Amino acid sequence: MKLGFHLGYWSSGPPAGALEAVLQAEKLGFDSVWTAEGYGSDAFTPLAWWGASTSRLTLGTNIVQMAARTPTATAMSAMTLDHLSGGRFVLGLGASGPQVVEGWYGQPYPRPLARTREYVEIVRKVVAREEPVTVDGDFFQLPLKGGTGLGKSLKSTVHPLRKEIPIYLAAEGPKNVALSAEICDGWLPLFFSPKSDDFYRKALEEGFARPGARHTLADFEVAASVPVIVHDDVETAANFIKPSLALYIGGMGAKTVNFHHDVFARLGYEDVADKVQELYLAGRKPEAIAAIPTSLVEDTALIGPAAKIREELAAWEKTVVTTLLVQGSAASLGAVADALL
Repeated sequence: MKLGFHLGYWSSGPPAGALEAVLQAEKLGFDSVWTAEGYGSDAFTPLAWWGASTSRLTLGTNIVQMAARTPTATAMSAMTLDHLSGGRFVLGLGASGPQVVEGWYGQPYPRPLARTREYVEIVRKVVAREEPVTVDGDFFQLPLKGGTGLGKSLKSTVHPLRKEIPIYLAAEGPKNVALSAEICDGWLPLFFSPKSDDFYRKALEEGFARPGARHTLADFEVAASVPVIVHDDVETAANFIKPSLALYIGGMGAKTVNFHHDVFARLGYEDVADKVQELYLAGRKPEAIAAIPTSLVEDTALIGPAAKIREELAAWEKTVVTTLLVQGSAASLGAVADALL
C-alpha cells in the first residue's frame, strides 16, 4: 500500500506547521497529500499553496463538496491546479450531507446519487474539451433553461494538460460506493475497517459490473483515511481519536440522517453509535466520548506501539485499500513512516 498525508480541513484557522509536514511527507517517501473542506476553509487553496513547494507528491482533494460549486467551476479549478502542478492533481468529490448542503450552501439534497452522476459527467466533458458543453439534465442545464435565452454552449478557453483528470468519490453507503466504482477512478472511504472489507468489496464489484464501468478492482484506487498514532500506550493513543469519532458519530448530521453513524452500526457497534449520538445531541459531549470503546478505535485506526501497528497492518494489506491517508505533524510522520513502511 501507498502512504498519503491528509491535512484535512481547518478548525478555527490555518494549522500550524502544515507546510513543514507536507515537505516532511515528501522527503519520507509518501505518495500523496490531501486537503478537505467543511464549512470554513476550502480544499483547493491550501492544496495549491502548500503543494507549490513540492515536486513529486500527488495533490488530492478529500473532499471538494459538490454543492459548493457548479460542475463547470469545479472543472475550472481542477484544470488550473493540474496545470500548475504538472499533472499531479486528483479531484476528490463528495456529496456531504443535508445539514451542510441545505444549511450552508442553500442547495437541495434529494437524489444525491443521481446528482453526483450528472456532476461527474459534466466535469469530464469540460476537462476533455472536445466540444462546447451542452447538458439537459435533471439537475443541471447548460445553457440554462428559462433564463434570458441568451446563454450559449461554451468550451473552456484553457486547454487541459490532460484530457482526463482522475476523479475519486467519497462514499460510505453501499449504493454510493458502487457508484464510485462505476463512474470514477477511485473511492475515498472514511472509517474503513478490515472487518468491513467483504461488505465494501461486494459494493465495488456491483459497480464494476455495470455497463460502461471505467475500471476493475485491479486498476481502481481506494485511498482510505486512517488515523495512525504510534504510542507505547494503546489507551492513550485511542483517547486522541475518540473526540473526533464522537463528533462524527454523534454530531455530524441529523439524528435520522447520519451516514457516519450508519458505518459503525454496520460494523457491529449499533448500540454504541446510538448511545454516542444520544449523548452528543443532548450536549453531553464528555460522556459521548467516554462511551466509545477502544476496540472501536482499533477497528478503524492503527494505534499503539510500532510492533503492534506493523502486525495489524497485515490485515489492511489484504483489503481493497490501495493507499492509507494518515494525519499528523512533521514531528510524528517519521515514526508513522517507520511503522508503516
